[in-house]
Amino acid sequence: MGIVIRQSIRGSIVNYIGAFVGFLTTMFVVTRFVAPQDIGLVNVILSVAMLFAALVQMGTSSSIMRFFPYFKDEKKKHNGFFFYIVALPFIGSLIFIPLYLLLKEPIVDFFGKDSELFTAYFYWVIPLIIFLAYWSVFETYSNANMRIVIPKTAREVIIRLLLVVVYLLYGYHAVGRDGFVSLFVLAHGVVMLIMFFYISRIAPVSLKHDNSFINKPLQKDISNYTLILMLGTMGSTILSRLDVFIVSSELGFELAGIYTIALFMGTIVEIPARSITAISSPIAAAAFQKGDIKEANQLYKKVSLNQLIAGGLIFVLLWINIDNIFKIIPNGDVFVQGKWVVFFIGLARLVGMTLNFGEILIRFSRYYRWTIFFTFVVATVGIAANYLLIPKFGINGAAIAALTTVVLSCTFQQWVVLRKIKGNPYTRGTLKMILIFPVLFGINYLLPTFDNVLIDIAFRSAIIGIIAFCAIYFGNVSEHVNEIVRDVMKRFGGRKRD
Repeated sequence: MGIVIRQSIRGSIVNYIGAFVGFLTTMFVVTRFVAPQDIGLVNVILSVAMLFAALVQMGTSSSIMRFFPYFKDEKKKHNGFFFYIVALPFIGSLIFIPLYLLLKEPIVDFFGKDSELFTAYFYWVIPLIIFLAYWSVFETYSNANMRIVIPKTAREVIIRLLLVVVYLLYGYHAVGRDGFVSLFVLAHGVVMLIMFFYISRIAPVSLKHDNSFINKPLQKDISNYTLILMLGTMGSTILSRLDVFIVSSELGFELAGIYTIALFMGTIVEIPARSITAISSPIAAAAFQKGDIKEANQLYKKVSLNQLIAGGLIFVLLWINIDNIFKIIPNGDVFVQGKWVVFFIGLARLVGMTLNFGEILIRFSRYYRWTIFFTFVVATVGIAANYLLIPKFGINGAAIAALTTVVLSCTFQQWVVLRKIKGNPYTRGTLKMILIFPVLFGINYLLPTFDNVLIDIAFRSAIIGIIAFCAIYFGNVSEHVNEIVRDVMKRFGGRKRD
């Protein structure tokens, strides 16, 4: 777990820098310079592209993590592994991009009153599909090589800085809506090229390959796994963007834009999970290759607890300051409509990041076919929940539906993990953290409120943060967290004596 902690810390630092840039961008640039309707437009374009990019990949990203340990051999340039992960999305693009064009009319009609606006930019989705598909493949290949910092920098920092430029150009009328959309798409292409350049420096990128390396049993395993995971990935992508699609369709791009801002705030909770999961996945894959189920389950417990601690603290700090946040952002009186969206989405992300590593274990095990079943069951429930709750509760209904689907999905995952892999993520530390959260909210309720918003944020964040740290450290919630704290204290103490 040491390498997981070290790499996760480095990746998390990048994630937090990216989150800071993203927070400033979203809260103070986008909300000021970009109208809610235009926010909704580019988010819908991105969501449609993500859906088809998942199809174009044909399960490549998931297959990389599972099968790279079989190909890994630096002396033999990983036995032509790069050729296969590039070829599959290329084949996928030849299949699914024409399908996207054939489905133009039903896709456009889906967005109802804003269908004409989406039609004007329908074809810009195509290059974005390619950019997103290969960006994801290159990123996952880097993660498989245990290099997560640069990919995280690209995803969390570089793309956001590029988009800041795009938003400012649009906000100051240097470009119109057409230029805004085109630059938004091209920014993703730039990051894809950066990732390709990076992986070319850390791993073989030759298209030469030896077909004889893949024997018939391995070929059959790869084919079956790729087909199953392609369908599973499609279902997961639909689930992840389902709320945006239906809000855009039922309520229009303007409310979709407000929902998007609130969604961003809620997803801040899962920032630590991105690094921990990225570096833990190859270790889990290697454990299953060796048949070491015990190691995989121990990893599950540690990942789950550490993500609950990190994500839970962010959720607490976010929610105790939520009113202050809407007071300081531009047009906060408009975007405050998404206040409870932040709560339900944040809670959904916290539940997901605590339990979703179980799905990764299922994917790497011989029970990966289960992912298809529960993905589509949950997707069906998610669609029904959105159409039931959005008419009654508006954008809050979409957030409640998202929480409902996450809870259902995780419940089913845990049943499969417990029955098939004999594992579970729960420890005494899990129970301790669940008890700590309401205590923190109770203490926050008793704290005085300052008229100055910035002082109030700093005061309550500091008090709650200190109390949370003491409770976690002295309550021995996580031995790994305590190890990190002791290590930092030793280093600090050593430098002080010097």
